[in-house]
Amino acid sequence: MINIGQYNKLKVKKKVDFGYYLEDKFGDEVLLPNSNAKGSKVEVGENLEVFVYRDSKDRLISTLKKPLLTVGDIAYLEVVSQSEIGAFVNIGLERDLFIPLKEQSFKLKTGKKYLFYMYVDKTDRLAGTTKIHEYLDIAEEGKYKVNDEVKVIVYDTAENGTLKIAVDREYIGLILPNEHIEYIYPGEEITARIKRVYEDGILGVTTRKKRLDAREELSEAILNYLRENGGYMPYNDKKLKRNLIQVKITLKWLLAD
Repeated sequence: MINIGQYNKLKVKKKVDFGYYLEDKFGDEVLLPNSNAKGSKVEVGENLEVFVYRDSKDRLISTLKKPLLTVGDIAYLEVVSQSEIGAFVNIGLERDLFIPLKEQSFKLKTGKKYLFYMYVDKTDRLAGTTKIHEYLDIAEEGKYKVNDEVKVIVYDTAENGTLKIAVDREYIGLILPNEHIEYIYPGEEITARIKRVYEDGILGVTTRKKRLDAREELSEAILNYLRENGGYMPYNDKKLKRNLIQVKITLKWLLAD
């Protein structure tokens, strides 16, 4: 059986002008176009590992090229175009992956990258979804410690403002509303640190710096402003007012119990 969206080990059955026909042990065939052979010397009778998908004419074909995503996996991919029924993301092949509107938890933006899970839909076509929660793993005990620095990507937002994140693109985590000052948009990848490891293995993450680091950064920012402005702080300065609001928020957190 030839599996779409996955790697298949197939035997080269015959050569034709436009490519090669490959077959599995049951005699099912799929075409390997010359353009997908990557200039490799393919011999009749040899076994190849190829990725199988549908081309723009909905024909089942294979390729020796390596896609950025396979069925059952999650990858961080760029949205390259939009239509009335969905979006398309680049997976490194001639055909982009379709993301139906119903599979978008938030509005996708062309040129931005998000986490997607690939699946085979009811029509036997490849499709993707931003609804990746059930496909993420729970971090095994001891993998992360408090204050470990990690890369996180937001994949959804709860009603109370909690950000649902994928830690290192693989594990379930969350950022509580009081653990981030600036809003982090879905698809945005940032560096954060582990604040807590919950009993169920979910990772509590914060974008806040440690109190000592934050205090030093705040002091340095104030000193730099004074140096650049001759030791003077004009309180009617709009930019400064915005900065002072941020300072107030940071100080409140630093002085909290």
